[in-house]
Amino acid sequence: MLASTALLALATPAQALPYNLQGAPQPGAAPQPYYARPDAVRPAKPTGMTTALRVREKAATASKDKDGTQDLAARATGVLTVVIAIDKQRLTLYSDGQPVAHSQVSTGQAGHATPTGVFSIIQRDRWHRSNLYGNAPMWFMQRITWSGVAMHQGVVPNHPASHGCIRLPEAFARQMWGTTKIGARVVVAYGDVTPVAFSHAKLFTLKREPDEPKIEPKVEPKLEARFEAKPDSTDASSAAVKPVLDVTQFAATAKGTTASDAPKVGGPALDAITYVLGSSREAPTTFEPVKPRTKSAALGEDRPLKPGPVSVFISRKEGKLFVRKGFDPVFDVPVTFEGEAPFGTHVYTAIALNDDGTTFRWHAMSMPGGATAVKKADRKAEKGKKVEVVTGPAATAAQALDRVNIPPEAAERISQMMSAGSSLIISDKGVSGETGKGTDFIVLTR
Repeated sequence: MLASTALLALATPAQALPYNLQGAPQPGAAPQPYYARPDAVRPAKPTGMTTALRVREKAATASKDKDGTQDLAARATGVLTVVIAIDKQRLTLYSDGQPVAHSQVSTGQAGHATPTGVFSIIQRDRWHRSNLYGNAPMWFMQRITWSGVAMHQGVVPNHPASHGCIRLPEAFARQMWGTTKIGARVVVAYGDVTPVAFSHAKLFTLKREPDEPKIEPKVEPKLEARFEAKPDSTDASSAAVKPVLDVTQFAATAKGTTASDAPKVGGPALDAITYVLGSSREAPTTFEPVKPRTKSAALGEDRPLKPGPVSVFISRKEGKLFVRKGFDPVFDVPVTFEGEAPFGTHVYTAIALNDDGTTFRWHAMSMPGGATAVKKADRKAEKGKKVEVVTGPAATAAQALDRVNIPPEAAERISQMMSAGSSLIISDKGVSGETGKGTDFIVLTR
């Protein structure tokens, strides 16, 4: 029995023993092959199939994003407004005052708070990288301040985590990129802000500029006689017809040159509202203001105006009304106010022209106060801590308009520039330092 057992042990190779019973290799022994546990063994997938699956998955994701972008663009056909509520970490996209999309966002963390106020999209860059934070990728970037605040693709952990920008999930960043355009209004507030239908007698209407009377040129009798052709003379006929053709061709050429060389409304370098979608790897789209050709008058009558809606800002702090069109300043005039109580900040947007061809359909948004207040905590552990308190607006949108006295000549001039998408902002704040070359009015509430 002992001999049989010894023979059986010699006949059994060490590799046949279970993995957990194999001893450590002896010094000088040949390396032994590694045998994994049965539960750790996984069948290897063919490389070709793995690649094919990845290609299919990538194509399906791209198709889904494309379908989502097309669906969102189909619903967002009106005047667009982006509203970001910091307390809810949520973005809402409105079209003509109606919500068409929602998304979670991630705003600035403590020490890098995202500024609140009224902004607009002033630059777009599909492949943007940060020049402040280590060349970090910020795909689908849509800038709202030149100092570095933008909406872009990023990590969204459902709480503030950025350095001041507004991070968007990749799929939504891609979809919104294909929908919004330069000039779209962006409102950032602590609480949610919702556009509501609004009407008021002081809101601007549309007034067409009077057509200049056409003056028919007087033709001298002698000139007509000089161009008359004698029927019995071929040479005289040719000499008579040629001057007329020369004059006609010159007029047509001059008119054609003016029309073809004039800036088109859809030109990306001039239109602050229109964005033309280019190639998949396009250059950054930035609005570049054009210097005026002539010196502007008091109300900007002699200044060439750029295409795009007109923006009006009434500042209680500065006691003035400011006008911009196509991101370019047009004129400003002093205004007066009734009473000393604060206004708050209100945004009025002309959505569409009514059937009467004169009045507009308006929406209004009233910004919450959002001031930092020191609230006495009931618990001893929280005593002395500062608590963010979101307060309501100091006045309603109607009360703010009631107390503003707009000069009639300024209202007349603005009415001649009105179109759908035009806006009026009334605020206690002054013109922000962020407002400048290539921007609409930027009003910082904090």
